[in-house]
Amino acid sequence: MKAFMDKDFLLETETAKQLFHNYAEVTPILDYHCHINPREIAEDRKFENITQVWLGGDHYKWRQMRSNGVEEKYITGDATDREKFQKWAETLEKAIGNPLYHWSHLELQRYFGYHGALSGKTAEEVWNLCNEALQKDDMSVRNIIRRSGVTLICTTDDPVDTLEWHEKLAADDSFEVQVLPAWRPDKAMNLEKPDYLDYLKTLSDVSGVEIKTFADLVKALENRMDYFAAHGCSVSDHGLEYVMYAPASEAEIESLFAKRLQGGKIEGEEELQFKTAFMLAMGKLYHKKNWVMQLHYGAKRDNNQLIYKKLGPDTGVDCINNYAPSSQLADFLNALGEDDMLPKTIIYSLNPNDNAAIGTILGCFQNADTVGKVQQGSAWWFNDHKQGMTDQMVSLANLGLLGNFLGMLTDSRSFLSYTRHEYFRRILCNLVGNWVENGEYPNDEEALGGLIKDISYRNAVRYFGFRLDADAKRNA
Repeated sequence: MKAFMDKDFLLETETAKQLFHNYAEVTPILDYHCHINPREIAEDRKFENITQVWLGGDHYKWRQMRSNGVEEKYITGDATDREKFQKWAETLEKAIGNPLYHWSHLELQRYFGYHGALSGKTAEEVWNLCNEALQKDDMSVRNIIRRSGVTLICTTDDPVDTLEWHEKLAADDSFEVQVLPAWRPDKAMNLEKPDYLDYLKTLSDVSGVEIKTFADLVKALENRMDYFAAHGCSVSDHGLEYVMYAPASEAEIESLFAKRLQGGKIEGEEELQFKTAFMLAMGKLYHKKNWVMQLHYGAKRDNNQLIYKKLGPDTGVDCINNYAPSSQLADFLNALGEDDMLPKTIIYSLNPNDNAAIGTILGCFQNADTVGKVQQGSAWWFNDHKQGMTDQMVSLANLGLLGNFLGMLTDSRSFLSYTRHEYFRRILCNLVGNWVENGEYPNDEEALGGLIKDISYRNAVRYFGFRLDADAKRNA
């Protein structure tokens, strides 16, 4: 029997162990998509206790606590941090097979030196151990990032954001890790929302463009893109229910946009037409500016309205949308490609049933300009567990080129989530190691080591075109 989560955790073969320990484990981390707060990095926040780090905004954990019958008081309510931690510990001991069990214990091992198992019985011991460690200088936000081997972080930012904290970080020579903004214009697209006109007013103010037409909206966003680019941004991201393709004429788009500006309600086909026009306009701007376009789709959000009305979005009441938009996705990419305006694009679906469809779509839009120009993103959200990551990589290997894959990202609000990269790399090395030991790929250590380092880090550096300092390049 193997020991609990030892140094060879998830590594089933000697080849897997060699690839992980000699290559993956020592390779830096590039986190090109996350939701951490740049202000907390700029201010080098220190946390008072482990609950603040683990439960403050982690809806992954909130869902599991609700599934364990925990009262909301101990999840998002006014219970003490110690009480909330206890309830989480009691929940975790039942989470066998869940990635949260592995992630939590990897974090306890790597950042706090705890190699036991967290449970209701050990909660007091772990609480005291973690809180004592969190008081030390090497557990400030910046030092957590350093200890994790991170070279660059892309946060998630709205077009109206001032980026003041990114400016402060860029001017601070004492912190060597790059923290760059990433463009997330969902609020500018979602014209069906009741606060849309208020948002447009803010966008008009910060962009200097009075928005009276759809063309004005695109111009205002391009102005803000230039502002973001001046702060190092070259990555965009979109959160979509599904990728739609409902083309309409310029006149039709201007007409329905004018209708919304006048307070009219937009729904059904008109909404799809507007969002299609919006995404096409953004895609062309990304191509023009050599930005990467990320498409996250397949989530049906805010399903439990009782919780949503009380707590708002991103509180653990989302699910997989079973709509598979392969033909619409292909048509959308083709509409950009026909005008030779298709940007580098990363596609993430929350529905694992979409893996094969995405894998076939990728091959339709590749060219010699950029290696792996259109990518499938790593297993996302409800899929970033051992089986989901394995299935995504096997599907990509079957239908495309796994060697050009961009690897893992945290997609997290927690500064301890960098162990997700370790989790991914262990699964990757185990997958490749099994293929090698089964005689399906040559046992060429140099080639295999390079492949692992590429998928773990170097492919993303090349794809995004990030400029890293000499130390980061040397370590890669």
